[in-house]
Amino acid sequence: MREIDDLVIRTFDITLAQMMENAGRSLAELVIDQYQVSSVTVLVGPGHNGGGGLVAARHLFNRGVEVTVVPTRTERLTATTNRQLMVARAIGVTISDVPVTSSLVIDALLGYSLDGEPRGRVAQLIEWTHDQVGHVVSLDVPSGLDATTGLATRHCVHADATMTLALAKTGLLRAPAITGDLFLADISIPRVAYQIAGILVPDLFAETSIVRLVDDCGSDATIQLV
Repeated sequence: MREIDDLVIRTFDITLAQMMENAGRSLAELVIDQYQVSSVTVLVGPGHNGGGGLVAARHLFNRGVEVTVVPTRTERLTATTNRQLMVARAIGVTISDVPVTSSLVIDALLGYSLDGEPRGRVAQLIEWTHDQVGHVVSLDVPSGLDATTGLATRHCVHADATMTLALAKTGLLRAPAITGDLFLADISIPRVAYQIAGILVPDLFAETSIVRLVDDCGSDATIQLV
């Protein structure tokens, strides 16, 4: 996915902000469609995963949901993610240092670029999710899960559902108890990008932009339309 992301930005001039917008909007749609929510707490990491969470926060707020955004450390946000935070703040989304109990928690702390054990503020927020009675939905990968191997670190979100992006990472299919219900969302990756990278990918999103991945008795995942 790192190769695909870089290739799409470099070759097709599809910006990171565009893919982030598609990811966050799809996540908001999934939350609205799958859960009855009146309030949502969005845990936001410093990288691009956090930016997708902020986009979801904005769309949920526009749909009348009470949204609280909890960034890890605002001074460490990437430029694109910080821009999303400024937009969320400008439209009236609550930005807080303290997570609040909500009917659903969005985990947008860490993506597929996990590097070692989560620590500090990220680890604290992961542990906080374990005590929540509402649903937990992860963006792309449950924070603390190795996206390739499916091995969980000491601090790892256990999600009720995970909406992964573009392609299902192998680790997600190996850790169903951690990923929960697994969904796959289109973020506008051109099919030709996969061809250039030598990856054979079927037309996953011919009928809808979000599909559900179903593990068929431990074998390869199959697809159901949401």
